[in-house]
Amino acid sequence: MRATNPSLRPNPVPKVRYSGSPVRLTRRGRFLLVAFVAAVSLLVLWYGTRSPVTASTGRADHAGLPWVTVQEGDTLWEIATAVSEGDDPGPMVRQIMNINRLPDPLIRPGSKLYLPSGGAG
Repeated sequence: MRATNPSLRPNPVPKVRYSGSPVRLTRRGRFLLVAFVAAVSLLVLWYGTRSPVTASTGRADHAGLPWVTVQEGDTLWEIATAVSEGDDPGPMVRQIMNINRLPDPLIRPGSKLYLPSGGAG
């Protein structure tokens, strides 16, 4: 066995030095990072719910459907109650919104609202 001198090695490997220290998060930093990621996630989810409603139950053409003209003070809930004939007006509100492609239940006086078949108000 031969003894070797470490200073006589053929190609010494240089030490790699990093310019900065590794990233270390304190408890407060981890909390802020988690809070930021949660806030961004909630913002994305909220934005997704604000997109226009497109339902496959809506009809492309409104030919033959009954319709009403919205009067001052009318609400979509009142119109759906009149059309649903004593049933729960909630599903009727959703159907009217789908047929007319309304993004929300706000309606304007003078608007023409198409109603599901069999309902006229």
